[in-house]
Amino acid sequence: MLEDLRRLVETESPSDDREALTRSAEVLAQILTERLGPGVELIDGPAGPHVRWRGSNEPKVLVLGHHDTVFPMGTLERRPFEVEAGRATGPGVFDMKAGIVQAIWGVAASGRAESAELLFSCDEEVGSITSRALIEERAVACGSVLVLEPSADGGALKVGRKGTGTFQVVIHGRASHAGLEPEKGTNSLIEAAHQVLAIAALGDADRGTTVTPTVARAGTADNVVPAETTIRVDVRVTGPEEAARIEAAMASLTPVNPDASIEVSGSVGRPPMPEGSAGYLLDIARSHDEEIGAVVVGGGSDGNFTAALGVPTLDGMGAVGGGAHADHEHVLVSTMPERARLVAAVVAGCCA
Repeated sequence: MLEDLRRLVETESPSDDREALTRSAEVLAQILTERLGPGVELIDGPAGPHVRWRGSNEPKVLVLGHHDTVFPMGTLERRPFEVEAGRATGPGVFDMKAGIVQAIWGVAASGRAESAELLFSCDEEVGSITSRALIEERAVACGSVLVLEPSADGGALKVGRKGTGTFQVVIHGRASHAGLEPEKGTNSLIEAAHQVLAIAALGDADRGTTVTPTVARAGTADNVVPAETTIRVDVRVTGPEEAARIEAAMASLTPVNPDASIEVSGSVGRPPMPEGSAGYLLDIARSHDEEIGAVVVGGGSDGNFTAALGVPTLDGMGAVGGGAHADHEHVLVSTMPERARLVAAVVAGCCA
């Protein structure tokens, strides 16, 4: 398992690099063939190849993940794959290359590989724009979904998720010389300061809604009144009513300075995964490990899409560790065989 993990981690796969994603898909296809036999298909798309393996033409469970990561090319040189003191580290090791390895080994050990379909998309970290339709189609066709995203703390499964979305707010002003005639400009950055406060105020802790400005870009030079400022906003909601409220509020943003204008794009693209979406799949998991936890989390995954269709979806089946999207990302090596056995048990149970 560690050798397979090393091969995946050492093949960097940032979401925005098609060439890297193609190499990653090819390495993943090799591992799938070695561990599960023939049945691999590379499904090309605008962002890069998605990787699918099927044991038959009538699968009963979709084992779902992604092979793209958030880390840019070159991260591996600074943070190579290592196993030390019981931890495996390297870019993407926790989210979610260890989960991929555990899925493959688990399906191989299930005794029901012929009833399984494995699908690893290439654009989950950037919204699953090119893979969503395929994921939804295959989820409905299979009838149940196991998502190999990392586990929650202590190895807990994820049985509910918030809906997620990203908005972009572009504020248009007018440039002028910052020293000679600043009054002739319309400072988009000052307008953005007002808008950031208004946007952040849309969050509602009592309803579980978070609205977080995360990235801002403004200006061209020290001595120029900035003509344009761009703000990116992360949104998390617990239900469709809050999604509608936030979308309406973002679309209604009004400039404080009448000489400025605001352009808003985006939406809550991933619907919430209601608690209870796992259904009987959680019962099967607990028949294998009666002490395994199950929690609701704020992050989104492709399981949001499948659960919204009413397909039983059990998430957080992947790696145990921590530090997703951060330099301290790691996997607890000792847990990998047991997590693979958990995959095997649930695949066998829902295909019986």
